[in-house]
Amino acid sequence: MYTVTLIPGDGIGPEVAAATMKVIDATGVAIHWDIQSAGEAVYQATGALIPPSVFESIEKNKIVLKGPITTPIGKGFRSLNVHLRKTYDLFANVRPVKNLGTVKSRFDHVDLVIFRENTEDLYAGLEEMISPDEAHSIKVITRSKSTRIAVAAFDYARKTAKTKVTVVTKANIMKFTDGLFLEVARDVAKNYPELILEEVLVDNMCMQLVMDPSKYQVILTENLYGDILSDLCAGLIGGLGLVPSANIGTSMAMFEAAHGSAPDIAGKNWANPTALILSGAMMLEYLGETEACNLVRTAVDQVLSDPLSVTRDLGGTVSTTEFTQKMVATIRELRG
Repeated sequence: MYTVTLIPGDGIGPEVAAATMKVIDATGVAIHWDIQSAGEAVYQATGALIPPSVFESIEKNKIVLKGPITTPIGKGFRSLNVHLRKTYDLFANVRPVKNLGTVKSRFDHVDLVIFRENTEDLYAGLEEMISPDEAHSIKVITRSKSTRIAVAAFDYARKTAKTKVTVVTKANIMKFTDGLFLEVARDVAKNYPELILEEVLVDNMCMQLVMDPSKYQVILTENLYGDILSDLCAGLIGGLGLVPSANIGTSMAMFEAAHGSAPDIAGKNWANPTALILSGAMMLEYLGETEACNLVRTAVDQVLSDPLSVTRDLGGTVSTTEFTQKMVATIRELRG
Protein backbone atom coordinates (compact mmCIF):
# COMPACT_ATOMS: atom_id res chain seq x y z
CA MET A 1 0.00 0.00 0.00
CA TYR A 2 1.34 3.39 -1.03
CA THR A 3 0.26 6.61 0.65
CA VAL A 4 0.18 9.59 -1.70
CA THR A 5 -0.46 13.21 -0.80
CA LEU A 6 -3.18 14.45 -3.14
CA ILE A 7 -3.66 18.21 -3.51
CA PRO A 8 -6.77 18.69 -5.71
CA GLY A 9 -6.06 22.38 -6.32
CA ASP A 10 -8.29 25.15 -7.69
CA GLY A 11 -10.55 25.61 -10.70
CA ILE A 12 -10.84 22.34 -12.57
CA GLY A 13 -8.32 20.78 -10.20
CA PRO A 14 -10.82 18.87 -8.03
CA GLU A 15 -12.54 17.47 -11.15
CA VAL A 16 -9.41 16.18 -12.86
CA ALA A 17 -7.98 14.96 -9.54
CA ALA A 18 -11.13 12.89 -8.86
CA ALA A 19 -10.90 11.44 -12.38
CA THR A 20 -7.24 10.57 -11.91
CA MET A 21 -7.85 8.79 -8.62
CA LYS A 22 -10.48 6.58 -10.25
CA VAL A 23 -8.21 5.73 -13.18
CA ILE A 24 -5.18 4.95 -11.00
CA ASP A 25 -7.31 2.86 -8.64
CA ALA A 26 -8.59 0.87 -11.63
CA THR A 27 -5.05 -0.42 -12.27
CA GLY A 28 -5.22 -2.41 -9.05
CA VAL A 29 -2.30 -0.64 -7.38
CA ALA A 30 -3.21 -0.08 -3.74
CA ILE A 31 -2.99 3.62 -2.92
CA HIS A 32 -4.25 5.51 0.09
CA TRP A 33 -4.97 9.07 -1.02
CA ASP A 34 -4.08 11.57 1.70
CA ILE A 35 -6.18 14.51 0.46
CA GLN A 36 -4.90 17.98 1.41
CA SER A 37 -6.20 21.44 0.52
CA ALA A 38 -3.90 24.25 -0.61
CA GLY A 39 -4.03 27.14 -3.03
CA GLU A 40 -6.15 30.17 -3.79
CA ALA A 41 -9.35 29.06 -2.04
CA VAL A 42 -7.48 28.19 1.15
CA TYR A 43 -5.53 31.44 0.94
CA GLN A 44 -8.71 33.50 0.61
CA ALA A 45 -10.34 31.67 3.54
CA THR A 46 -7.44 31.46 5.97
CA GLY A 47 -4.63 33.70 4.73
CA ALA A 48 -2.36 30.65 4.53
CA LEU A 49 -1.34 29.53 1.06
CA ILE A 50 -0.09 26.18 2.32
CA PRO A 51 -1.45 25.06 5.73
CA PRO A 52 1.02 23.24 8.01
CA SER A 53 -0.91 20.00 7.53
CA VAL A 54 0.06 20.00 3.83
CA PHE A 55 3.78 20.23 4.61
CA GLU A 56 3.39 17.48 7.22
CA SER A 57 1.67 15.21 4.71
CA ILE A 58 4.25 15.84 1.97
CA GLU A 59 7.19 15.27 4.30
CA LYS A 60 5.68 12.06 5.60
CA ASN A 61 4.58 10.54 2.28
CA LYS A 62 7.25 11.97 -0.05
CA ILE A 63 4.99 11.41 -3.09
CA VAL A 64 2.59 14.14 -4.24
CA LEU A 65 -0.04 14.23 -6.96
CA LYS A 66 -1.19 17.80 -7.42
CA GLY A 67 -3.99 19.35 -9.42
CA PRO A 68 -3.60 22.81 -10.99
CA ILE A 69 -3.53 25.80 -8.66
CA THR A 70 -4.32 29.41 -9.58
CA THR A 71 -1.43 31.87 -9.39
CA PRO A 72 -2.31 35.60 -9.48
CA ILE A 73 -0.64 37.49 -12.33
CA GLY A 74 1.42 40.55 -11.40
CA LYS A 75 0.25 40.64 -7.78
CA GLY A 76 -0.71 38.52 -4.80
CA PHE A 77 1.06 35.40 -3.60
CA ARG A 78 3.86 33.71 -5.55
CA SER A 79 3.34 30.45 -7.41
CA LEU A 80 2.62 27.52 -5.11
CA ASN A 81 4.28 25.25 -7.67
CA VAL A 82 7.51 27.23 -7.50
CA HIS A 83 7.31 27.34 -3.70
CA LEU A 84 6.99 23.56 -3.35
CA ARG A 85 9.70 22.89 -5.92
CA LYS A 86 12.13 25.15 -4.07
CA THR A 87 11.13 24.04 -0.56
CA TYR A 88 11.72 20.37 -1.33
CA ASP A 89 14.49 20.87 -3.90
CA LEU A 90 12.54 19.14 -6.67
CA PHE A 91 15.23 20.05 -9.15
CA ALA A 92 14.16 18.12 -12.26
CA ASN A 93 11.00 19.12 -14.08
CA VAL A 94 10.36 16.35 -16.60
CA ARG A 95 7.71 16.83 -19.30
CA PRO A 96 7.18 14.19 -21.97
CA VAL A 97 5.43 15.43 -25.11
CA LYS A 98 4.07 12.73 -27.43
CA ASN A 99 1.29 12.27 -29.97
CA LEU A 100 -1.65 10.52 -28.33
CA GLY A 101 -4.24 8.35 -30.03
CA THR A 102 -5.60 9.99 -33.16
CA VAL A 103 -5.82 13.47 -31.66
CA LYS A 104 -5.56 15.98 -34.48
CA SER A 105 -2.28 17.87 -34.41
CA ARG A 106 0.05 19.67 -36.78
CA PHE A 107 2.71 16.97 -36.59
CA ASP A 108 3.05 13.21 -36.40
CA HIS A 109 5.97 11.39 -34.78
CA VAL A 110 6.39 13.85 -31.91
CA ASP A 111 8.08 12.02 -29.05
CA LEU A 112 10.35 14.18 -26.93
CA VAL A 113 11.05 14.86 -23.26
CA ILE A 114 11.99 18.21 -21.73
CA PHE A 115 14.35 18.25 -18.75
CA ARG A 116 14.01 21.66 -17.14
CA GLU A 117 16.08 22.84 -14.18
CA ASN A 118 13.47 23.61 -11.58
CA THR A 119 14.93 25.63 -8.72
CA GLU A 120 16.92 28.63 -9.95
CA ASP A 121 17.23 30.93 -12.99
CA LEU A 122 14.80 33.90 -12.94
CA TYR A 123 12.27 31.72 -11.13
CA ALA A 124 14.37 32.00 -7.98
CA GLY A 125 12.21 35.07 -7.34
CA LEU A 126 15.09 37.42 -6.52
CA GLU A 127 13.41 40.70 -7.44
CA GLU A 128 13.67 44.22 -6.13
CA MET A 129 12.11 47.59 -6.87
CA ILE A 130 14.90 50.07 -7.43
CA SER A 131 12.45 52.93 -7.81
CA PRO A 132 8.77 53.30 -8.78
CA ASP A 133 10.00 53.24 -12.39
CA GLU A 134 12.64 50.51 -12.27
CA ALA A 135 12.52 46.86 -11.21
CA HIS A 136 15.30 44.25 -11.23
CA SER A 137 15.10 40.47 -11.44
CA ILE A 138 18.30 38.52 -10.80
CA LYS A 139 19.10 35.43 -12.88
CA VAL A 140 20.92 32.77 -10.87
CA ILE A 141 22.69 29.80 -12.47
CA THR A 142 25.02 27.57 -10.44
CA ARG A 143 27.38 24.82 -11.52
CA SER A 144 26.07 22.30 -9.00
CA LYS A 145 22.40 22.64 -9.94
CA SER A 146 23.16 22.76 -13.63
CA THR A 147 25.21 19.58 -13.29
CA ARG A 148 22.50 17.53 -11.62
CA ILE A 149 19.82 18.40 -14.19
CA ALA A 150 22.27 17.67 -17.01
CA VAL A 151 23.12 14.30 -15.48
CA ALA A 152 19.41 13.51 -15.12
CA ALA A 153 18.81 14.30 -18.80
CA PHE A 154 21.78 12.27 -20.04
CA ASP A 155 20.96 9.35 -17.73
CA TYR A 156 17.42 9.30 -19.11
CA ALA A 157 18.70 9.41 -22.69
CA ARG A 158 21.04 6.49 -22.04
CA LYS A 159 18.39 4.45 -20.20
CA THR A 160 15.82 4.91 -22.97
CA ALA A 161 18.27 4.31 -25.83
CA LYS A 162 18.07 7.83 -27.22
CA THR A 163 20.86 9.10 -29.44
CA LYS A 164 20.89 12.85 -28.79
CA VAL A 165 20.47 15.47 -26.08
CA THR A 166 19.74 19.04 -27.15
CA VAL A 167 20.84 21.76 -24.74
CA VAL A 168 18.96 25.05 -25.11
CA THR A 169 20.33 28.39 -23.86
CA LYS A 170 20.84 32.01 -24.89
CA ALA A 171 24.55 31.82 -24.21
CA ASN A 172 25.44 34.18 -27.04
CA ILE A 173 23.89 37.03 -25.03
CA MET A 174 23.99 35.91 -21.38
CA LYS A 175 27.55 34.72 -21.51
CA PHE A 176 28.05 34.25 -17.76
CA THR A 177 24.78 32.61 -16.69
CA ASP A 178 23.70 30.73 -19.80
CA GLY A 179 27.37 30.32 -20.65
CA LEU A 180 27.87 28.43 -17.39
CA PHE A 181 24.84 26.18 -18.06
CA LEU A 182 26.20 25.37 -21.51
CA GLU A 183 29.70 24.72 -20.17
CA VAL A 184 28.27 22.25 -17.65
CA ALA A 185 26.28 20.45 -20.36
CA ARG A 186 29.44 20.06 -22.43
CA ASP A 187 31.36 18.70 -19.42
CA VAL A 188 28.63 16.19 -18.51
CA ALA A 189 28.31 15.06 -22.14
CA LYS A 190 31.91 13.80 -22.03
CA ASN A 191 30.74 10.98 -19.75
CA TYR A 192 28.21 9.80 -22.33
CA PRO A 193 30.29 9.30 -25.49
CA GLU A 194 27.53 7.34 -27.24
CA LEU A 195 25.22 10.38 -27.11
CA ILE A 196 25.32 13.44 -29.35
CA LEU A 197 25.19 16.83 -27.63
CA GLU A 198 23.40 19.38 -29.80
CA GLU A 199 23.52 23.08 -28.88
CA VAL A 200 20.62 25.33 -29.93
CA LEU A 201 19.79 28.93 -28.95
CA VAL A 202 16.32 29.28 -27.47
CA ASP A 203 14.91 31.58 -30.16
CA ASN A 204 16.12 29.25 -32.90
CA MET A 205 14.78 26.29 -30.92
CA CYS A 206 11.28 27.74 -30.99
CA MET A 207 11.46 28.02 -34.76
CA GLN A 208 12.93 24.53 -35.22
CA LEU A 209 10.25 22.94 -33.05
CA VAL A 210 7.39 24.42 -35.03
CA MET A 211 9.07 23.34 -38.29
CA ASP A 212 10.00 19.75 -37.41
CA PRO A 213 9.73 18.57 -33.78
CA SER A 214 10.53 14.98 -34.79
CA LYS A 215 14.23 15.97 -34.86
CA TYR A 216 14.33 16.19 -31.06
CA GLN A 217 14.45 13.51 -28.38
CA VAL A 218 15.69 14.92 -25.06
CA ILE A 219 15.79 18.68 -24.45
CA LEU A 220 17.92 20.00 -21.59
CA THR A 221 17.35 23.58 -20.54
CA GLU A 222 17.01 26.19 -17.81
CA ASN A 223 13.91 27.06 -15.81
CA LEU A 224 12.38 29.90 -17.83
CA TYR A 225 13.16 28.45 -21.25
CA GLY A 226 11.84 25.08 -20.15
CA ASP A 227 8.55 26.60 -19.09
CA ILE A 228 8.11 28.36 -22.43
CA LEU A 229 9.22 25.39 -24.54
CA SER A 230 6.90 23.05 -22.63
CA ASP A 231 3.86 25.08 -23.63
CA LEU A 232 5.09 25.44 -27.20
CA CYS A 233 5.58 21.69 -27.48
CA ALA A 234 2.14 21.03 -26.01
CA GLY A 235 0.70 23.02 -28.89
CA LEU A 236 2.38 20.63 -31.33
CA ILE A 237 0.30 17.66 -30.14
CA GLY A 238 -3.09 19.20 -29.33
CA GLY A 239 -2.69 21.35 -26.23
CA LEU A 240 -1.74 21.45 -22.57
CA GLY A 241 -4.57 19.09 -21.70
CA LEU A 242 -2.38 16.24 -22.98
CA VAL A 243 0.95 16.99 -21.27
CA PRO A 244 1.97 15.48 -17.91
CA SER A 245 4.74 16.69 -15.64
CA ALA A 246 6.99 15.36 -12.89
CA ASN A 247 9.06 17.31 -10.37
CA ILE A 248 11.72 15.01 -9.00
CA GLY A 249 14.23 15.49 -6.20
CA THR A 250 16.66 13.14 -4.50
CA SER A 251 14.10 11.63 -2.11
CA MET A 252 10.75 13.17 -3.03
CA ALA A 253 8.62 13.71 -6.13
CA MET A 254 5.55 15.72 -7.13
CA PHE A 255 3.47 14.96 -10.19
CA GLU A 256 1.15 17.48 -11.79
CA ALA A 257 -0.52 18.46 -15.05
CA ALA A 258 1.31 21.04 -17.13
CA HIS A 259 -1.85 23.13 -17.58
CA GLY A 260 -3.43 25.77 -15.35
CA SER A 261 -6.61 25.82 -13.29
CA ALA A 262 -8.97 27.02 -16.07
CA PRO A 263 -11.46 28.72 -13.70
CA ASP A 264 -13.70 29.65 -16.65
CA ILE A 265 -14.81 26.01 -17.08
CA ALA A 266 -14.60 24.91 -13.44
CA GLY A 267 -17.64 22.94 -12.31
CA LYS A 268 -19.00 22.43 -15.84
CA ASN A 269 -17.76 18.83 -16.20
CA TRP A 270 -15.88 19.84 -19.37
CA ALA A 271 -12.28 19.49 -18.23
CA ASN A 272 -9.92 17.08 -19.96
CA PRO A 273 -8.21 14.99 -17.23
CA THR A 274 -5.66 13.38 -19.59
CA ALA A 275 -2.68 15.46 -18.44
CA LEU A 276 -3.15 14.65 -14.77
CA ILE A 277 -3.95 11.01 -15.56
CA LEU A 278 -0.66 10.74 -17.46
CA SER A 279 1.08 12.48 -14.56
CA GLY A 280 -0.37 9.72 -12.41
CA ALA A 281 1.16 7.21 -14.82
CA MET A 282 4.54 8.90 -14.33
CA MET A 283 3.98 8.56 -10.60
CA LEU A 284 3.31 4.84 -10.98
CA GLU A 285 6.53 4.50 -12.99
CA TYR A 286 8.44 6.36 -10.27
CA LEU A 287 7.01 3.93 -7.70
CA GLY A 288 8.23 0.99 -9.76
CA GLU A 289 4.72 -0.01 -10.85
CA THR A 290 5.72 -0.31 -14.50
CA GLU A 291 2.88 -2.60 -15.56
CA ALA A 292 0.25 -0.28 -14.11
CA CYS A 293 1.96 2.72 -15.71
CA ASN A 294 1.85 1.04 -19.11
CA LEU A 295 -1.81 0.11 -18.58
CA VAL A 296 -2.73 3.75 -18.09
CA ARG A 297 -0.71 4.93 -21.08
CA THR A 298 -2.16 2.24 -23.33
CA ALA A 299 -5.69 3.08 -22.18
CA VAL A 300 -5.13 6.78 -22.91
CA ASP A 301 -4.00 5.95 -26.44
CA GLN A 302 -6.98 3.70 -27.02
CA VAL A 303 -9.57 6.10 -25.66
CA LEU A 304 -8.10 9.05 -27.56
CA SER A 305 -8.15 6.99 -30.77
CA ASP A 306 -11.95 7.07 -30.68
CA PRO A 307 -13.28 10.42 -31.98
CA LEU A 308 -16.44 9.85 -29.92
CA SER A 309 -14.41 9.72 -26.71
CA VAL A 310 -12.66 13.08 -26.70
CA THR A 311 -13.38 16.12 -24.58
CA ARG A 312 -14.35 19.61 -25.73
CA ASP A 313 -10.82 20.99 -25.84
CA LEU A 314 -10.02 18.36 -28.48
CA GLY A 315 -13.12 19.02 -30.55
CA GLY A 316 -15.37 16.42 -28.95
CA THR A 317 -18.39 16.50 -26.67
CA VAL A 318 -17.49 13.97 -23.98
CA SER A 319 -17.70 15.19 -20.39
CA THR A 320 -15.03 14.72 -17.73
CA THR A 321 -17.16 12.04 -16.12
CA GLU A 322 -17.75 10.17 -19.38
CA PHE A 323 -14.06 10.29 -20.31
CA THR A 324 -13.16 8.91 -16.88
CA GLN A 325 -15.68 6.09 -17.24
CA LYS A 326 -14.22 5.17 -20.63
CA MET A 327 -10.71 5.15 -19.18
CA VAL A 328 -11.69 2.94 -16.25
CA ALA A 329 -13.57 0.52 -18.53
CA THR A 330 -10.61 0.32 -20.93
CA ILE A 331 -8.15 -0.41 -18.12
CA ARG A 332 -10.40 -3.14 -16.74
CA GLU A 333 -10.66 -4.67 -20.21
CA LEU A 334 -6.89 -4.55 -20.68
CA ARG A 335 -6.43 -6.24 -17.29
CA GLY A 336 -8.76 -9.01 -18.42
